[in-house]
Amino acid sequence: MATKAINLKLDENRVLDVKQVASVFHMTMTDVINEALDAYLPVMKQDPFYRLTAGIQDASKEETDEILAEIESLSDEDLEISTVHKFEV
Repeated sequence: MATKAINLKLDENRVLDVKQVASVFHMTMTDVINEALDAYLPVMKQDPFYRLTAGIQDASKEETDEILAEIESLSDEDLEISTVHKFEV
């Protein structure tokens, strides 16, 4: 995959932390940030909000707030699997 340069704004302490980790592990700052994103993004993509809205690029703030409110109102019982269907092809 092609590499693309971006500007990234970080507070000064975060930059120092990234530099220190990069130095200790003999990595570039880019490598540290990429590894952090590699760990973080899959977790975020498992979030119910992401999974319900990932295909909806133009959701308004009101729609987003409504979806979040519905998700937050779900109980553990609501989230239990109630029926399993097995299909063989």
